[in-house]
Amino acid sequence: MTDPNLPRRRGILASLRASFLTGLVVVLPVGLTAYFAWTLVGWIDAWILPLIPSAYQPEALVEHFFGQDANFPVRGVGVLVFLIFTIMIGWLAKGLFGRSLIRMGEEMVDRMPIIRSIYGGIKQVAETFFNKTEKSFDQVCLLEFPRPGTWALGFISTRPKGELAQRLAALGPDYSAVFVGLTPFTSGMLLFVPTKDLVIMDMKIDDAAKLIVSGGLVYPLPKEQL
Repeated sequence: MTDPNLPRRRGILASLRASFLTGLVVVLPVGLTAYFAWTLVGWIDAWILPLIPSAYQPEALVEHFFGQDANFPVRGVGVLVFLIFTIMIGWLAKGLFGRSLIRMGEEMVDRMPIIRSIYGGIKQVAETFFNKTEKSFDQVCLLEFPRPGTWALGFISTRPKGELAQRLAALGPDYSAVFVGLTPFTSGMLLFVPTKDLVIMDMKIDDAAKLIVSGGLVYPLPKEQL
């Protein structure tokens, strides 16, 4: 007769289930990351490779160096071409000749009503995220949203400028532009909130973004546990 006070031994199925879930936690992030990386490389290749002459296509080069019997997929050539091309364009854009060409091109785009708006918006987003001289988000904050008593994570971007600053100055002394991301971070909204109503957090921007994307499942570790 077994002692009821002794802990029950886990069955084989329960042990296998626990091992499977542990393995899934390890394999799933690696597998999804590899899948998205492979898909991204394939997407860039599909965009770039049609612009390359047929004699320099990866398949043609493989047949030239390894014979016609060689038949294996080659990925990443388009990514390599894209990187080299982008670096060259960036190098030319730093010079006087490149800046003159860009200015002429932008003057032409300014004459096209619809294209001008699209180009201007994309350029501002690109400069915000990729230009090191500009800041994207400064700090993480808590703000009451969408109603009093309910709090949301926000990202403080910049202080209002131009007409917005003038209009908001009549409403209060100090406002901040706060971006509130919505789970799973596919959208969000820009709010102008009195700075005194914001609770400034020590949390990093990346940690706050992970928390929002995960729907509140992934919390940053305390500093003493890092």
